[in-house]
Amino acid sequence: MPNRLAHETSPYLLQHADNPVDWWPWSEEAFEEARRSGRPVLLSVGYSSCHWCHVMAHESFEDEATAEFLNTHFVSVKVDREERPDVDAVYMEAVQAATGQGGWPMTVFLTPEAEPFYFGTYFPPEPRHGMPSFRQVLEGVRAAWTERRDEVAEVAGKIVRDLAGREISYGGTEAPGEQELAQALLGLTREYDPQRGGFGGAPKFPPSMVIEFLLRHHARTGAEGALQMAADTCERMARGGIYDQLGGGFARYSVDRDWVIPHFEKMLYDNALLCRVYAHLWRATGSELARRVALETADFMVRELRTEQGGFASALDADSDDGSGRHVEGAYYVWTPEQLREALGDEDAEPAARYFGVTEEGTFEEGASVLQLPQRDEVFDAERVASVRARLLERRAGRPAPGRDDKVVAAWNGLAIAALAETGAYFDRPDLVDAALGAADLLVRVHLDEQARLTRTSKDGRAGANAGVLEDYGDVAEGFLALASVTGEGVWLDFAGFLLDHVLARFVDEESGALFDTAADAERLIRRPQDPTDNAVPSGWSAAAGALLGYAAHTGSEPHRRAAERALGVVKALGPRVPRFIGWGLAVAEALLDGPREVAVVGPSLSDEATRALHRTALLGTAPGAVVAVGVAESDEFPLLAGRPLQQGAPAAYVCRDFTCDAPTTDPGRLREALSS
Repeated sequence: MPNRLAHETSPYLLQHADNPVDWWPWSEEAFEEARRSGRPVLLSVGYSSCHWCHVMAHESFEDEATAEFLNTHFVSVKVDREERPDVDAVYMEAVQAATGQGGWPMTVFLTPEAEPFYFGTYFPPEPRHGMPSFRQVLEGVRAAWTERRDEVAEVAGKIVRDLAGREISYGGTEAPGEQELAQALLGLTREYDPQRGGFGGAPKFPPSMVIEFLLRHHARTGAEGALQMAADTCERMARGGIYDQLGGGFARYSVDRDWVIPHFEKMLYDNALLCRVYAHLWRATGSELARRVALETADFMVRELRTEQGGFASALDADSDDGSGRHVEGAYYVWTPEQLREALGDEDAEPAARYFGVTEEGTFEEGASVLQLPQRDEVFDAERVASVRARLLERRAGRPAPGRDDKVVAAWNGLAIAALAETGAYFDRPDLVDAALGAADLLVRVHLDEQARLTRTSKDGRAGANAGVLEDYGDVAEGFLALASVTGEGVWLDFAGFLLDHVLARFVDEESGALFDTAADAERLIRRPQDPTDNAVPSGWSAAAGALLGYAAHTGSEPHRRAAERALGVVKALGPRVPRFIGWGLAVAEALLDGPREVAVVGPSLSDEATRALHRTALLGTAPGAVVAVGVAESDEFPLLAGRPLQQGAPAAYVCRDFTCDAPTTDPGRLREALSS
């Protein structure tokens, strides 16, 4: 019989709806039940494409004896971290403070007042590798709760007090300058892996936001080292197993330093960020590799992640059926030499194996290889390679596909909108711009209420129950600003403004200029989460700062610009010390140092060829964070178009920054120079 999760919208929670565990969703009712029955709370946090979450679910939560023990002695609460990043952040901070590490599944035991007192991540069904079994943990916690409850309450109270005392050093409200950004670049140079690209050792995550900073820093200062690190890292990733050489798109991370063996889940946010980065790398260098990867990644998102309602699903699982009924990590993606022969025949299988680095011993498990593009002296025929890829892709499509998390997350759709709008504009792919518009339309119809407050998630066109957090407001505003620049439709600037008004009113600390991850009127947790560091995605703090700055450049709004500058104080503090973990913040700081530049393109109509040439040139400018408005002369579609006439009847472009404007130009070449100097 299904438990209480049967009516949730989260695919992750629905995966647990048939567990014998009597799960509750995160709710006041669950904690009321804990208080009424005098039981502690087991909080289990994960997400649908998490491999070890599936393992623990199968081993423990589907086990009748374990479920019976849980149902008798605990109130069990299941949380999708992608739906409730605030709950996840607060308790993950406690787990990391107590154990020195974190991860998912996250297992936390709470008092009925939601105060944590014991922590862990994955627990096996039997003791192994020095870890207690899950049953041992449950019995130990039950014994402590029944026999030493005062002690447990004391521990919980101390943990909450310690968390309250962990204040962030904001570095004041002054934005970083030349010196801090140069120090950040130096820090990245020290951590750079010159042999393999990327930063640090294994596991290696795609550093999309750091690359964005490096590209902007090169554009502003001409620093060749910054461009080299960005380009080499992008090439190594694109040639590695972390990139899907057949279907496009990137896996979550590489388990080794060489980008060979991925953790196979594919997340929307990684692919949106990387699609945009490769498009920007092409814009800076003209790299054919960057162009191909940007387009293939965009096509992957539209083909495999777009939902019926026009939004983008969260993720594809790492695991899938290997054809024998077993769920195995990477089964959909890996190949043996024998499988190549079956798909291609003997004549093409051998060169295909050399081209994609498929060996007899394999690079993954059980003799299988992850496809790569190793550097080789051998020249391969382009038509033959295209034919091989098409046939392998067709053969792969016959395999059982990985599961898809169909939940639409507002923030990640904002990132996808920005990536698809710009990639579509750069490469003359109006279908990609249309896909961005479809997702934006879904966010407005389903995720925005009458007061322009955002809902975090939806599924099947139905809004979820959870309020948007700061990253939702920041990333969706960023997506809408990109869409406004590409389409010339001012309504997207208006929607960005509505969202950013909420940021100013509900997320900013008036005194310090610091930003909180949750709104002032959001559900009260044991601590109001606040994290400025950029990890897998831009932090809400960095995302909001970038969108505030872009909106201010479009509108001249001083409150928005001032809020962005004050928010960047944290980048001044963290950029020189931990540049790998504040990449988007550093990219926004580059835009601030450059102006950012404001470009207005006016013409007789948006379809006029000369107007389109100027608009395209403006979009392809590399000036960090430049904003672009395009429209007919004297239009009120964008504030930047006001008072900007045609020049002797011809379309013209106006470039301004820091309250100073260049002379208008009708020449795309002159405009290109103005946006690259």
